[in-house]
Amino acid sequence: MVVVAYDGASAIDVVGPVDVFAFASGVAVPTRPGAPPAYAVEIASPSGGVIRTLSGAQIVAHKALEDVAPGADTVLVAGGDTREAMRDDRLLGWLRAATPEVRRMGAVCTGAFILAAAGLLAGHRAATHWRAAAELACQFPAVEVDADAIFVRSGKMYTSAGTTASIDLALSLVEDDLGYDAALEVARGMVVFLKRPGGQSQFSRPLLAQTAATGPLRRVVEWALRHLDADLRVEVLAEKAGMSPRNFARTFTRTLQTTPAKFVEAARLEQARSCLEGGRASMKQLARDCGFGTDERMRRAFQRTLQVTPEEYRRRFGRS
Repeated sequence: MVVVAYDGASAIDVVGPVDVFAFASGVAVPTRPGAPPAYAVEIASPSGGVIRTLSGAQIVAHKALEDVAPGADTVLVAGGDTREAMRDDRLLGWLRAATPEVRRMGAVCTGAFILAAAGLLAGHRAATHWRAAAELACQFPAVEVDADAIFVRSGKMYTSAGTTASIDLALSLVEDDLGYDAALEVARGMVVFLKRPGGQSQFSRPLLAQTAATGPLRRVVEWALRHLDADLRVEVLAEKAGMSPRNFARTFTRTLQTTPAKFVEAARLEQARSCLEGGRASMKQLARDCGFGTDERMRRAFQRTLQVTPEEYRRRFGRS
């Protein structure tokens, strides 16, 4: 297995998967007596030697890319500041040459931009950090960007969301290779979810809308976020923007990469999560205040998006 790094890579995007695979090799020893380690992981970079990561921490690569022996089973490209890496012909050429030979080719976070720059994600569904999803879709229109997914498998191509999602992706690969029980033991040992609840929308959509919206849309978004308990049907929002409902919905979806209805639900969920984390209001009151109307509608929204009930969310994350 090869983890590809470069100057500007995120340290956790490199070290997170490496640690998961090292832990998994230890877990697999009792079930594979006398066998070689389940994973032999090498960190490789275009030139080899010291890699200066995005945080300033330094990682020493095992090898330069040109010295990596053929026959790697899996290649994962780290995310980070990818601007220089996307223009590195050695790196892009090596990835193109390696892809037909490997069983799995993947990228963590913004590493998807490097795979896309190499032409490897065209026609594939892909994930990246929620903040970069719209940019990936814009720069590489042949890539089907899933802005909500924690990680995505499309053929032999694997991509994941930001930072700690590298661990989610690595655990899914361990489960594929060694089975559920081994992956669960690794997750328990690392004190992380084997499959975390929900997608990236639980972290991002209202914030992304505030960042991306301009002009009338920005005014509508800001008004909606201040009036989540109001009637926020598309007809009401369109009137606030001075647009027809059809034109408003089309413009909103094109600009913000989500429909008005999904944006409103995500904003209400974020407000409800904040209230559950910090307050003790009843579920009925909280549902009314956040615009869900009834606690049953709020419960369905939580389960649909986060795969937990509001009560479970409060138990996990509420202040004691």
